Amino acid sequence: MDKEKHDITFPTKDGVFNMRAGAIILHEDKVLMVKNNRDPYYYSVGGRVKLQETLEDAIIRECFEETKVHFEVDRLVFIHENFFPVQSGPFGETQFHEISFFYLMKSNEVEVKCESYTSDGIEERLEWLSISNLQDIILFPEFFKSELTCLPAEIKHIVSVEEKRI
Repeated sequence: MDKEKHDITFPTKDGVFNMRAGAIILHEDKVLMVKNNRDPYYYSVGGRVKLQETLEDAIIRECFEETKVHFEVDRLVFIHENFFPVQSGPFGETQFHEISFFYLMKSNEVEVKCESYTSDGIEERLEWLSISNLQDIILFPEFFKSELTCLPAEIKHIVSVEEKRI
């Protein structure tokens, strides 16, 4: 029997469903984001939730895999339903239906070390981006540009429909 737990990502005839846990890692008015040399945008630390894995366990695992820092969950901040097209990748050209849970994370460590890769093997790097300058940057989720300036006190549900992804 295969002991490897599978990602909660599956193709259907109408597109691909993906369940994701995302991190909001803040330090001195900056947010930690991920970038690679292929894509023209930044994206949040985090990744796919595995079958039989809690959301909190998933984001703690993903944060450690991507930063080599042991973060703790502070609180759930956003639930994001995102509908977007993908032009290429393991599922080919398709439409994604993604549900992401974004957690505010905390740690005493600020020195991060990136040794992670995209799901198709592209090396990633971490960058601290000034929250006040996010308007000039292409990033996903895009709502970070407005919502990180003043995090909501209660969980906020956001729905995004992208006609085209860069």
